[in-house]
Amino acid sequence: MKTLYFDHCASTPPLESVVRTVGELMTLHYANSGALHRAGAEALKLVERARTAVGSVFGAKPGEVVFTSGGTESNNLAIKGAIAHSGKASKHIVTTAIEHASVYNCAKQLEVSGVRVTYLPANEQGVVSAWDVAAAIAEDTVLVSVMHVNNETGAIQPIEEIGRLLANYPQVRFHVDGVQAIGKVPVRWREWGIDLYAASAHKFQGPKGVGFLLVREGLELSPLLAGGGQEDGARSGTHNLPGIVAAAQALRIAAETMSARRERMYALRSRLIGHIREIPELHLNGSASETASAPQIVNVSYPGMRPEVIVHMLEKQDVLVSTQSACSSKSLKPSRVLLAMGMEAHRASGSIRISFGDEHGEAEIDMLAERLRKAVAELKPLERT
Repeated sequence: MKTLYFDHCASTPPLESVVRTVGELMTLHYANSGALHRAGAEALKLVERARTAVGSVFGAKPGEVVFTSGGTESNNLAIKGAIAHSGKASKHIVTTAIEHASVYNCAKQLEVSGVRVTYLPANEQGVVSAWDVAAAIAEDTVLVSVMHVNNETGAIQPIEEIGRLLANYPQVRFHVDGVQAIGKVPVRWREWGIDLYAASAHKFQGPKGVGFLLVREGLELSPLLAGGGQEDGARSGTHNLPGIVAAAQALRIAAETMSARRERMYALRSRLIGHIREIPELHLNGSASETASAPQIVNVSYPGMRPEVIVHMLEKQDVLVSTQSACSSKSLKPSRVLLAMGMEAHRASGSIRISFGDEHGEAEIDMLAERLRKAVAELKPLERT
């Protein structure tokens, strides 16, 4: 039986060219990019070339690209770095209850240290109101943090509208977690008034352990790490040269192929939703609309059934999906995101996330649907009452 990997939101299969690039660089360019000798200078040149390449995809200057270890570090650097550098005695953050754990738990940490945080809910489609964001801003607000694409439901947040409203509050920094957006939906960070935009390479077929943060020119962040002062002091630590160069390569390919990918994946998403609607035990979470959701994510609930039971039943049929986000998949609690959308606990407790990518076509979607039907039929006698 063919194994169907439908967990792209957790991690995407790397491109073969990316794998080759990592191997070649580890073999040929192993020198530290901070070294003064010729090999170090060559390594640094490759890092800076990658920085320019990343910036060009977003219309950013090379100096606006800070390389990190991934999305979690990028989000933490953006939020904690902006808060620490604000200089205000009283600090307030506006964020949402549907953020990824790397933002939500970061805000919870800051609350312990005295930062006031407003967590906004979402509507039943998983979308936060831009007007609610603006209404929550106070005199001591330092930062607004709203994700671009929700990692559980795929809901696209009104980033452009939020950015437009925040133009009236020049003292407030706008941070966006863009981890699930790149390569799937358009990103116009400068046009939308975003100050800080976070990304992770392994979400767009790059290597794990590398990401970046776009930082608007003129904005300063207090660093999380003390060390050698790499990345103009924003992020100390020896450059992950193979990862950085391969990430830039994967990003370029993702950007060049996004339009065709979106069209094809939206068609697959629509096909899958059609199959799901024929299984009465399953309920679609979020919107079926192409304008409201990213193309790679479908979230469904089987009310009364524990999500890990569904995951393992599908795994027996060689279908790999996840519950909630990969960072929260071992939690036995109802999905925080679905609860924030006003969903009842019994439905929020039985959700799974299906996320797909370039290797999938109609045949794989139909196979997934058939195995999903079989899993539900076998699980039905186990439903909790």
